[in-house]
Amino acid sequence: MTLGQLSAFVLVARLGSVTEAARVLGISEPAVSQALAALRHHHGDRLLVRTAQGMTLTPAGRRLLPIASHMVALGADADAAVRRTREAPEPLRVAVTSTLAEFVAGPLLAAFGTRGGDTVDVSSGLATTTQMPVLVHHRLADAALGPALADAELDSVPVFRCALVVVGPPGRPASGHPPAWPWLVGPSGADPGSDTATLLRRLHVPDGRVQVFPTEAAAWSAAASGGGVSVAVEHLVAPLLRRQELTVLATPATPAPLCWHVTTPARQRCSAAAASLRSFLGTPAAMQLMRSPGSGVPPSRFRPPVHVTIWS
Repeated sequence: MTLGQLSAFVLVARLGSVTEAARVLGISEPAVSQALAALRHHHGDRLLVRTAQGMTLTPAGRRLLPIASHMVALGADADAAVRRTREAPEPLRVAVTSTLAEFVAGPLLAAFGTRGGDTVDVSSGLATTTQMPVLVHHRLADAALGPALADAELDSVPVFRCALVVVGPPGRPASGHPPAWPWLVGPSGADPGSDTATLLRRLHVPDGRVQVFPTEAAAWSAAASGGGVSVAVEHLVAPLLRRQELTVLATPATPAPLCWHVTTPARQRCSAAAASLRSFLGTPAAMQLMRSPGSGVPPSRFRPPVHVTIWS
């Protein structure tokens, strides 16, 4: 039984899917399945079975899960202790939503890394709103940037308030009501727990009227070309509004206030690097970067929040 096998088991149990666990770990689905098979053989129990609702724990699996979760967290503590002894840079793995990854996380974490000098090794990666609490809770990520996460063992601190708006091409008013409009959204629209998906549900937009683009900017460009309407964080789309490439459209649910949070383990379990990031995000410099991030970094340029080295 290895720490990697336990990590795979915990993620599949918490996320309910081998596919989701593989995506979070940055490895193949067969690798996750092999880890589960080895753990099942070791314990002589299936631990997880596939049902219509996803992967479900057996009675033995339910007993193992809290112990495995604790062991995975202890593994992170052990790695941190050895790094401190060697005076190696402290890792800071930050899980971010797709919108923050595209526009904000790059310049924001670069500024934090510069401030930390050689003492912090910052990396970041995309995560859905479902994955975020699992990653931080089990110390597979040190912090998360995005929505508030409901978990008694995590601290979610508000860091930036903004608003979500609906945008479309100027001079071409959308006909009918919002459910009938063609909606062009970025990756956040495919995340059921995101602010964008929540807004679409409030407007009663059927899935058949929604088209998901690889980036928010691509969705806005398609909307500006007359293909439909899009959802945007108001201050991030402001340059296109100023150039009159897009205009804000009125809907019954917008502007919708939203707030970005930084989430870390509860303070007694929070790493020094994560605590430092939390403090940095309250500074005027960080606020300015979140308000006017400039050129973002595409999601493809981010390293994953959890590396394959956990399997060694």
